Amino acid sequence: QVQLVESGGGLVQAGGSLRLSCAASGRAFVRYATGWFRQAPGKEREFVAALSWTGEATYYADSVKGRFTIARENAENTVTLQMNSLKPEDTATYYCAADRGTVLGPMNRINFWGQGTRVTVSP
Repeated sequence: QVQLVESGGGLVQAGGSLRLSCAASGRAFVRYATGWFRQAPGKEREFVAALSWTGEATYYADSVKGRFTIARENAENTVTLQMNSLKPEDTATYYCAADRGTVLGPMNRINFWGQGTRVTVSP
């Protein structure tokens, strides 16, 4: 099993940037597909970005494409989400996710989740 811990959330003004990190313990992310999801109060959790287990394929929600970048760093132990040009609509709790496989499957089938880190973007 893998344990995930997110960090890097906080308060930022619109147009600013934040870099979220997801650190794995117990195992590295090698042979694991990884991704980020977010959930705003009163809304369903939604997909943000994903990285294939090879680290060579990325996927983004249309709402963040061109602004967010997912990457794997630190010898496969950390997955990051660089968020630029933040908008108030990006305000949410962001969750790191991982599972075995080439890419993440449906959200309700993902086995490993972090506890979440809050991101608040003020207007």
